[in-house]
Formats: sequence, C-alpha cells, structure tokens
Amino acid sequence: MRYLFEEYAFDTDRRELQRGANVVSVTPQVFDLLDYLIRNRERVVSKDDLINAIWNGRVVSDAALTTRLNVARSAIGDCGEEQRLIKTLPRKGFRFVGTVREARRPAGPEVAEHPEESPKPALALPDKPSIAVLPFENMSGDVEQEYFADGMVDDITTALSRFKTLFVIARNSSFSYKGKAVDIKQVGRELGVRYVLEGSVRKAAGKVRISGQLIDATNGAHLWADRFEGNLSDIFALQDMVTESVVSAIWPQLLRTEIDLVSRRRPNDLSAYDLVMRATPHFNSMTLDGLAEAARLCHAALKIDPRYGLAAILAGYFHIVNAIRSRAIDPKSEMAEGMRLLQLALSIDENDSNALSLMGRVSVFLYGDFDAGIEMVDRAVALNPNLAFSWDQRGWTYYFACRGEEAIRSFERAIRLSPVDPLIFSSFTGMGLAFLILGRFDEAVAAAKKAIHKNPQLPTPYRCLAAALAHLGREGEVRDAVARLLDRRPNFRISEWAAGHRPGRPHQLYVDGLVKAGLPE
Repeated sequence: MRYLFEEYAFDTDRRELQRGANVVSVTPQVFDLLDYLIRNRERVVSKDDLINAIWNGRVVSDAALTTRLNVARSAIGDCGEEQRLIKTLPRKGFRFVGTVREARRPAGPEVAEHPEESPKPALALPDKPSIAVLPFENMSGDVEQEYFADGMVDDITTALSRFKTLFVIARNSSFSYKGKAVDIKQVGRELGVRYVLEGSVRKAAGKVRISGQLIDATNGAHLWADRFEGNLSDIFALQDMVTESVVSAIWPQLLRTEIDLVSRRRPNDLSAYDLVMRATPHFNSMTLDGLAEAARLCHAALKIDPRYGLAAILAGYFHIVNAIRSRAIDPKSEMAEGMRLLQLALSIDENDSNALSLMGRVSVFLYGDFDAGIEMVDRAVALNPNLAFSWDQRGWTYYFACRGEEAIRSFERAIRLSPVDPLIFSSFTGMGLAFLILGRFDEAVAAAKKAIHKNPQLPTPYRCLAAALAHLGREGEVRDAVARLLDRRPNFRISEWAAGHRPGRPHQLYVDGLVKAGLPE
C-alpha cells in the first residue's frame, strides 16, 4: 500500500518514504511509528497504543517517545511547534491529521518513466546557513544577455562565498539546473541547502532589468524579492551594482531567519551553532548585560567546539569591552582573555574578516598601533567587501586614528551594505564623532540623533550630541542631551573619561564640546 500526503509517498511494501522523487532516510522504528499513525489516522492513539505497537510493550520513557515523534515529524517536514501532520492532544494521545490518499501498487513488474535516473536521496542540511544561487533566466532571448546573467550569478556566488558563516553551493552544481524548469523544494533537497536564490534578466529600450528572489527551500516561503534596473552602457558597473545590492540585502535576511529558526527550537537541544545564533541578538544589543549573556552562550559553544571562530570573536569582544568600561573585577585579566579569544579566532582562520577588523580596531584603540590596526582593517574589507561589520570596525579604527573623512566613508559603506542592521547605531555613532572632530557640527547632531533613535540605551551618542550642540550654541537642546547622558552614566566625569580614552587624549574639539555643555569636569 502507498499512502500519499502533501508531497510525500509512504510505501509500506517497500518500507520507503519518498519526498517527490527523493528517498527520505528513516530508521525502521521511525518508519513503524509513521506506519501505525497513518493506518490509524481516523482515531487518537494513546501513548500505550504506540508503546505496544512499536516497542512491544517494553517500558519506554516519555523522553524517548517524544524524541521518536520529533524525528518522525522532521522526516515528513513537520515539527512540534506546527504539528501540521502529527498532532499531540495533551493527556489523550496522538493523531495523524494530514489528508491521505491511498494507492495500491500495480501487480507485475514496474517500468520506470526514466530508467536512467534513480531517485536522489535528500542531503542533510549543514549546521550553518546554506544557499544555492541558480542560473538567472534570460527573458530577452539575447545571447549577450545570457553571458551577462551567467556572469552576475558567478559574482553573487563568489561574494556570498566570502562569508565564513555561509555554506555556498559551487557554481558547477548550481548551473546543472540551467535551462530547466525546477521545483525549488527539490533543488533544496538535492543540493542540501535551506535557501535558494533565483532571478531573471530582461532587456528593453537600452536598459536591463534584473529581478531576484530568495526562497526557503524547505517550505517554499519567499523571504525577499527585489528588482534592479540600469543602463546597458556600462554593463560591468551594472553587474557590480546588482551583486552588491543582492548580497547586502539577503545576508541580513538569512541571519534573521536563522535566529528565528533557532529561537523556535527546544532550549535543551542545542549545538554550538544554535548557541551562537542565540547569542547574536544579545550581542547586537551592545549593552553590558547583553554582551555578558552573549559571552556565556559563546563560551558554552566553545566547550562543544573549541575551534568555533565566531564564538571566540563574540566572547572576546565582551571581555575587551568589559575591561574598557571598568565593569571587570580584574581588568587586566579580562583584557588578556579577550585578546586570547581574538587571537584564537585568527589562528583558526587568518583570513576571517570579522576577527581581522575587530583586532585592527583593538590594536589602535588599546595600544595606539595605528599602522598595524589600519593594515588589518584594510585587509578585512579587501577579503570581504560586502561585510558591513568589517566596514563599521574600519570606520572606528580610522576615527581613533583621527582620520575623520576616511572614517565617514567607511561608516557610510557599512550603512549602505546593511541598512536594517541591528548594529547600525554603531555606524551612526562613529559617523557623528567623525563629523564632530572635523568641525561639521550640524552633521554630527544629525548622525548622533539617528544613533539614539536606533539604540537609546548607550551613552556615547549622547556625549556626541551634547558636544556638537554645545559648539552650535543650542543651549536648550544641550541641557536635554546632558540630562539624558547623566541618566545613563550618573558618575560621568570629563577628566576620568579623557584619562581612560585610548589612544592618547581624545580630540580637543570633542573635549571642548563636553566642557561647553556643562558636564562635570
């Protein structure tokens, strides 16, 4: 007997579960569990029913039964939160609630429609975000646009491959689908990826229009879509623009989706990857309590995988900030631990843009090593020009080196690459300070206000705002900014802050502005 539901075929004679043309691997016990639930789908089956049928009456813990049910759900694309196909009825039992059609296998030998093709087994998803970029469809019929479309897909694939936290399918595998009508879910299963990017290219009246969409291949949901248009006069510039726009749009979307997926999982079923994804929102808050929680989760991840570079970077950042902000009991030990973790990340991958850019900022801020710091942040953005975090760290590095114009350029690039980034307040804050030391006080006020709007809890944007407003003589607004700063840092003193400011003394325009604002000296 074959039971058909959604895109699945459950064959009791062959003891085989198929999803489309692919065979889904399940253990005999899980197969028996699905078989019993599907056969008895007209009623609620109790826990005792399942134990008697599957375990022959042996004593089985609730945890063991729950685990098997979750595996069965996962095999058919269901989960404990949705319970779309297998429903748990508290204190009553379980029931298969999907719509099922029964089909008997024809007698005699079977003839396959395509004997040269055997069903491909579904590949397991990697333990990090995975994506395939499919060939873009040429809608114009122009052979030249075919080359353009293929080149753009190559560029997007290469750009995504620079993100160390992404698993990207190689071009040759993705291009095996060129010219074919594809089922995105099937592509996801065959390539073993959660996300698929597809698009099209159309030429008309001297212009090219490119459309793209990002799809969750596990359920067909559309996560992002956009279109871009440009002149054919500079085809390579257009190709670069589209590549940057697509990558900068989908990377934050992938990260948000992954965090949402992790947050829906059971908290006692964690891997190192899950722990780092759970840490990320806490890290993005940039509050000391948030960073502390992120560090706790990342240290737990490092116990599972001692060579998890991103976990080392996030935890290292916390220890350094904790020492700088005088929250640590032993600042020297805290700083040493932070540096150890950043160096660990670089020993794992010397080309990790996140680690390089952060180490560059630390080298300038803590040790005043301008040459080494600038070299590291420049190398970081060269390795991955699409990583907003590296451009943000580069901006801070150049700001501390009192090179305001270059700092502003870096912050603007970070904002352009990730305009809805949860850390965007960092770039607005740095930009405000860079405008301040350049004497561009109106622009400093505007940037500081944007930073405060994005994250009103941090004190640095209020310092920038108070100093810039004081230079402009806007006394009423200065008093408000000072009050809000002191509400967050009641014990703030200009002399203590300046003494702890690295490297050396802060820029004189900054200090003068704080004095004019009437902050305690």
